[in-house]
Amino acid sequence: MDSLVSTDWLARELGAADLTVLDATAHATDPSRDAKVEFAAGHIPGARLLDLASFKDASSTVTNALPTAAQFPGRMAALGVSPTNRVVLYDDSAVKSAGRAWFVLRMNGMANVAILDGGLAKWQAEGRELEAGERDIEGIRPESSEATWARVRTKADMLANLDSRAEQVIDARDAGRFTGETIDTVHGLPGGHIPGARNLFFRDLYNSDGTFRSDAHLRAAFERAGVDLARPIVTSCGSGVTASVLLFALHRLGVDDAALYDGSWSEWGADPATPKETGAAA
Repeated sequence: MDSLVSTDWLARELGAADLTVLDATAHATDPSRDAKVEFAAGHIPGARLLDLASFKDASSTVTNALPTAAQFPGRMAALGVSPTNRVVLYDDSAVKSAGRAWFVLRMNGMANVAILDGGLAKWQAEGRELEAGERDIEGIRPESSEATWARVRTKADMLANLDSRAEQVIDARDAGRFTGETIDTVHGLPGGHIPGARNLFFRDLYNSDGTFRSDAHLRAAFERAGVDLARPIVTSCGSGVTASVLLFALHRLGVDDAALYDGSWSEWGADPATPKETGAAA
């Protein structure tokens, strides 16, 4: 299974015994929307709700911390997802939250994970069937997984990187928040960015219908942002969601060792001791 699948492909594969479809919608920037309510109103037939908003380490000081290695197998088991399943993720979110779910599953050892290109919006635009309500899910026994935290960066890692600049930092937020021209209303913080960071707005990676741009367009977008794809990369954003979109795009370009700064601006911007820059990338 390719890591990016079309609506046509999914329509043909629905119902396959080894295929699980997970709704990974999360509305990090729009508290007026409720992913659970929307899922009950209509979702891709047979899909299960990942409930990405609650799939995090609530004990962490990081606002939207990745789930712990202990949490992951429990959530997958409750959803009836085996490590050997093929999993297709989709969302109906302005922040393309399926990218975050893709990173979480991949870092926890799930190999056959894909994102539905265009998400629920494209599925609906094509007049495809939706299912309302929630089915009973037959859970399975939790199976141990091996989380790979080597691709996750902490604030301490990012501070150390300021001196070495061993890793290029790419910020997925819009230009206004990156430069400091606008405030970060989601996290209640001034704008700005980690010193030395480059800026590539995650929405620039999509076509108007919500599908990913071609690999050639993706590569050109990173190059315009001043990113050298042959050098180490760490991505950041507001709280680790849209930074994961950049990671998925990098994966499509064959870069599978890029890392995520999970705390992102919600952690860095809130700490008065961390250095910050404003204005365009140097």
